[in-house]
Order: sequence, then structure tokens, then C-alpha cells
Amino acid sequence: MKKKIKFKGRLKSYMCWPLYLTFVWICADGIALRYDRRLGYGMVGFTVFYFALVLFLYVRSKSVVANELISFATQYSSVQKRLLNEFEVPYALLEYSGKILWVNDKFAELMGVDKKYHKSITTLFPTVTRELLTKSDAPTDFKIVNEEEDSIVRLSVKRIYFNSIAEENEIIDTNEADQFLTALYVFDESELYHCKKEITEQKQVSALVYIDNYDEALDSIEDVKRSLLVALIDRRVNQYFAKYDGLVRKIENDKYFVVFKYKYLDSMKEDKFKVLDEVKAIKVGNEMAVTLSIGIGIKSDKYNENYVYARNAIDLALGRGGDQVVIKDHDDILYFGGKSKQVESKTRVKARVKAQALQEIIETCENVLIMGHSITDVDSLGAGIGIYCAAKNLDKKAQIVINDPTSSVRPLMETFSEAKGYPADMFINSEEALEMVSKDTLVMVVDTNRPSYTECPELLRKTGKIVVFDHHRQSSEIIENPILSYIEPYASSACEMVAEVLQYFNDGVKINATEADCIYAGILIDTNNFMTKTGVRTFEAAAFLKRSGAEVTRVRKMLRNDMACYKARAEAVRHVEVYRSSFAISVCPSENVESPTIVGAQAANELLNIIGIKASFVLTEYNDKIYISSRSIDEINVQIIMEKLGGGGHLNVAGAQLTGVTIVQAKRMIQDTLDEMLKEGDIEE
Repeated sequence: MKKKIKFKGRLKSYMCWPLYLTFVWICADGIALRYDRRLGYGMVGFTVFYFALVLFLYVRSKSVVANELISFATQYSSVQKRLLNEFEVPYALLEYSGKILWVNDKFAELMGVDKKYHKSITTLFPTVTRELLTKSDAPTDFKIVNEEEDSIVRLSVKRIYFNSIAEENEIIDTNEADQFLTALYVFDESELYHCKKEITEQKQVSALVYIDNYDEALDSIEDVKRSLLVALIDRRVNQYFAKYDGLVRKIENDKYFVVFKYKYLDSMKEDKFKVLDEVKAIKVGNEMAVTLSIGIGIKSDKYNENYVYARNAIDLALGRGGDQVVIKDHDDILYFGGKSKQVESKTRVKARVKAQALQEIIETCENVLIMGHSITDVDSLGAGIGIYCAAKNLDKKAQIVINDPTSSVRPLMETFSEAKGYPADMFINSEEALEMVSKDTLVMVVDTNRPSYTECPELLRKTGKIVVFDHHRQSSEIIENPILSYIEPYASSACEMVAEVLQYFNDGVKINATEADCIYAGILIDTNNFMTKTGVRTFEAAAFLKRSGAEVTRVRKMLRNDMACYKARAEAVRHVEVYRSSFAISVCPSENVESPTIVGAQAANELLNIIGIKASFVLTEYNDKIYISSRSIDEINVQIIMEKLGGGGHLNVAGAQLTGVTIVQAKRMIQDTLDEMLKEGDIEE
């Protein structure tokens, strides 16, 4: 059916304005007739003639103008199509389902197809599916990485909705207005990717390599072989980094500074920094294996900043017990190694230095607030009592922050009564502590180095004077900017560390039997009656406490469990599940038990007495959290297992806290973690 040609918009106005001018002539005719009829009739005749002429020309020229416009549009469309076809950016037009409707020359050249290729886009880019293209919240950019060809392509997608075309041209049915075409632009970013990759790979990596037990290893060997041992260590370290084009410089007898390119770091990760094992394997008559700690700083554009990261990383590695590699950038921290047992340092020089530093700090403060971790245990309380004694020796007011003491620590706390000369406010809660803290208050944190684990994390933000004493390995979450940090993972307990410090504090602090009992109890609990993590210095600390009046029988009576706790522990042992013939996993009931987490730890210790069990994991649900207590004797490093679950601890004693999961899910998480670590070789069955 042939339709009449209609002009619209500005073109219509341009074509019709001579006709509109007729109305002006009609008005002029009316005015002329009013003043002179002859003139008026003459003008009326002219107006009729003008209107007839203009109308004739409009009708006659309409088809001519339309033909000219169509001719121009055709030429313009051809030019536009040619420009689009020769567009330097690869371009394709897809229908709603993802089928290719049209491609330009560059797209055909890049993808190796002809211009009649009308298959689905998924045949060229498998990750770009129809479902992805049709989703309402579909991304507008895709990154396609081809690792085999080492290339990367970016796809930019733009939708062309039919309803927008309908509004402009009024030719599309409204039922199809929600349909669209997809314009696909392809950008080959391989060269850019390679340039960025090369820049990253050429970045400098700073590393610090420390020998953990240099003095102890040399003391365990004959004098004539010491130089040979040192030479072999130097050789292994230099050979390992030389493979990766690294520059090694010895800055002290037991310290090296290393620089290498970032591109070699992945290779080191793949071999799990086998230099740790190579140095450990050196045997020239030395009784003690030599271990290394390595701190690596990466991903900074500034050399000095990478060195600072390396310093932070080596401090963290040493704080976690050594024999491991810590890689640090601005945000992330990675750990490798840390599987061997820490070597106890026989020298007390560090304890003496820390005691003197602590004395100077306490002397300059107004008062001391001491706190341990939440759900205070005997070790945390005992360490707090030791610091209380140190502050009292310097005539400084000291208070211990404890919220809701459990049945395990209440008998010990009750021995510090007013009748024995202790102040009524010796133990306070978090609310009271926040009222007493000031800028001149020393906040002493014991038995933890994680701010979120403390009894009152807000205290750490209220003062600039913070001291940390702990025996747990450090993690990525640490207390920021302490003025003194004494973290010794080799120590059996925080009470052992405090007992050592007290012997050097202000020429020796005199403690009474009640205080000695409490500190001794902390060592007893954390060593499982001197069966776990017990070294020479542990017994020396116990001997000091014994000389101060600690009585084993008194302590044993205070540490006895009630019947409900004993039954809960027995239930955990009775319902144990053995996973992969080596790992004991159980659940400790928390009903009617005042200190279920402590009972869970006791149950984990009990499970190690079963033949064939290499590690135990006891889960306890308490206060909307799942607490995991893990224990081992010497074959499994439970600390790295717990770190996978967000916790930490020691080689043989560790734990974690889970939120938002059930007991069943937590058990599954432990089993999955064990499976993954067994597969990767981090632990062995």
C-alpha cells in the first residue's frame, strides 16, 4: 500500500512557512479593504494567486525534496556503513539470544572468521553465555584471559533497546519494546597486559634472613667446626637466592639482606622456600638443627617501604617462633613453614632487658590496668597477678580487668581478699576500667596479642601506653604501637614469662605464697602438669615460685573441677569421632557447665592419651560462638591448622573461634581443612 509522504520536525516547518505567510496577506487584505476597496480587491486577487502558486509549488516540490533526501540518506548510510565496517575497533552486533548478526572487518580479522559468521557469540567466547547477556544486571565489561596464549581480551557490551528506536521512528510494536540488540566491542589488551606484568615482575623485593638459633647452634658444636657450620649456612643461603638472580649481603653474623625480582617469588612459593629445610639439614656434628626466619616485603613502589614491610615481616616470623617465611605487603600477610618445634632459648638476657624496660615504663605512669583475654583462664589471671605485684612494688595503683569470672578462676580470685590486705577494687570489670583510664594509664595486656580477644578492646584506644606480654604466636591481627612488646612463643605460659621478669624487676620482687600459688597454677594448667611445652626455664620459673611459697597441694585443691565439668569432659571423650585414623574430633556439652571452653581444652588433652591419635579437636558452643581447642603431642602442628580457621596458638596447643556456623558445619570445616592440608603436604597422616 502506497502511503502519503509526510514531513516532520524542522523540515516540515521549512517547507510550510510560505503557506503560513498567506495568513499575513489575508490580514493585510482586510486592512486594505477598510481604507480603499480597489486596493483591497487588488490585494485579495494577489493573495489568491500567491496561495495557489505556493500550494502548487509545495505539492510539486514535496516529492522532489523527498527523493533528494532519500538519495542523501542512502549516500550517508553507505558512508556510515563503510566507516563502521572499517572501524579500527573490532565490533559486532548480536541479537537478544547472543547470535551474531553482523561483524566489521577488524572483528573478523581478530577472531579469524568471515563476515557471514552468524553463530552464537559463545562459540568465540565460551564464558559469554546467553544467560549472562540477558541478565538485567549483566556486567558491561568482561575480561577474557587465555593463559595458554598468554593473552587477554576485554569485551565492552552496550545494549540498544528497540523502544528507543520506536520512540524516534514510531515503527516498532510496543510488545517488542523490551527487546534489544547487543553491541559488542572487543579490545585486545595483551600488549598492555604484558607491559603491566613485566613492570610488576621487575619490581624489587626486599627480604631479611635471620638465623634463629645462631648462638645455640654454635655452642652445640666443637670450636674447630664452627667456622665450617657458618660457611655451609652462608653457602646454602647464597646458592638458593642465586638461582633467582638474588643479591645477598651478610649484614651481621646471623643476618642477611636479600634483594631479588618479584617474578621469582612465585617459584619460591612453589618450592615452599626449601632453603629452610636445606639449612636445617646441615649436620657437621652440631646437636641442634639450624633454622631460618625470612621476612619479605613486596608490592610497594618505594624501596624504603618494601624494606619496612620486610622488617615487619621478620618481626612477625620471629614472634611466631621462627623457622618460617612471612610475606607482607600493605594489606596482606602470607605464611610458609613454621612446622618445627620452637627451640627454647637458655639465656635470660632478654627477660632481664624486658624487666628493666617494664620498670621504667611503670614508674612514669599514673596507674596500671591489667587485662588478659576474654573468658579469663588461670594462665591469664596468674600473669595478671604477677604484673600486679610488680606495680605494687613500685607503689603504683594496679587493677585487673575481668568480666564474669568463671568457676575455674573464681577460687583463685577469692584468695585475694581484703582480710589478706588486698584492696576491694583489685578486680574490676570493663565499665569500671573505662572510667579509670587516662592518657597516663598503662594498659598491660597478658596472655594474648590480639586486640579483639582482650577483655576490653576499648581500653587500647583510650591510652598511648600499652605493653604486651604473651607466649602465643603472632598473627596478622596485632595490637598496634605498643611501647613494649615481649612475645616468646617458646615459653610454656604467660605465667612463666612473668615469673622470669619478676626475678629481675627492681632487683627482684618479693611475692607472697598466695600470689606464688596463682602464678604457679597458670604454669601448671598451660603445661598440662608439666607434660607439654616444658623446658628448662619452665622448671626454673616453677622453682622460683616454690621458693616464694607456692604449695602444690593448695594449688591442686583450687584447680579441681565440679561434677558437672567432669561429666561434660567425660561426654566429650565418650562421643569422640576419629577422622582419617589419626584425628580425634569431639563436641563438649556446655549445658550446666560454667566454664565450657576450659572443659573443652581439658577434653582435648585427654584425647591425646588414646593410641594412634596425633591431634585432637574439641568444639564447644558458648555465647553464640563455636570455640575449638586443638592439641597434639609432636607429630602435627595444630597451630597452622587453626590459623586456616582464623585462630592460632602453638605447635602443640592452639585454638580458634567461629561465628555464624553450627557445630556440624564447624566439624565439616575442620575436616575440609585437614583434607586440604594433607593434600598439599602441610601435614602428614
